Amino acid sequence: MRNPLGWLLLTLFSLLFFAFIYAPLAVIIGYSFNANPINMMIWDGFTLDWYRGLFGFADRTADPNSRALYVESTDQLIAALKNSLIVAAVTTSVSTVLGTATAIALARYRFRLRGFYRGFLLLPMMMPDIVLGIGLLIFFVTLGMKLSLLTIIIGHCTFLTSYVFIIVQARIAGIDPALEEASADLGASEWVTLRKVLLPQLAPGIVGGALLAFVISMDDLVITYFIAGTDSTTLPVFIFGMIRRGVKPEINAIATLLILASVLIAALGLWLRSRKIDK
Repeated sequence: MRNPLGWLLLTLFSLLFFAFIYAPLAVIIGYSFNANPINMMIWDGFTLDWYRGLFGFADRTADPNSRALYVESTDQLIAALKNSLIVAAVTTSVSTVLGTATAIALARYRFRLRGFYRGFLLLPMMMPDIVLGIGLLIFFVTLGMKLSLLTIIIGHCTFLTSYVFIIVQARIAGIDPALEEASADLGASEWVTLRKVLLPQLAPGIVGGALLAFVISMDDLVITYFIAGTDSTTLPVFIFGMIRRGVKPEINAIATLLILASVLIAALGLWLRSRKIDK
């Protein structure tokens, strides 16, 4: 039987829990429309100027001290966004392939030190970001590599491969190996079995791992800060630099766009997963 008091307490706890999580995001979204150019915490009317400025539609001839938006770093912002998208796309592709292949190999093949290798793959996830960032910086400097988008991509692949590996490994653990054995008994080669039997069943895990890798790569700051060159600034590093120079109203607009992008990616993942379940 339901306990009314228990359900009331559970409902209140749920509301407080979601408020604790999403209230800061709601504040950021709300103040991204604040017209106050001096103190973004004091509401001074509704405006879309900050968003227009980010997309290059602001009036650059206006007085910077007036209420009109004056964005002096729009070109740098767009360049940082492009760098983040390039790094995230390449890193996601590489880490998804490596993580999926590694998960399949460790699940379906027996070899010496397999347990050690599996535990070794978890190390980048458990290692503090600042330690990994400093280690990668020393490694690249020792090799004489110039810090660029390439070093960022390599650095992101070192730990994002582990995330993809964990997700795909959890998915492959629930797949019956007898299906692959039946495919082999029917004359299918290993490649055909992989392509038509195993990969379709792993698709939800692979897509989930790829989406997670993309989001983490787009949001990473600590590791990227150490291994990014002067001409390869990503969006999180750019935002961090803006905050250090002083909190500007554009930051709320940028954060709102990042939240929207994250929601869209999560919705895409849930939609793909629901389609897979329906089939």
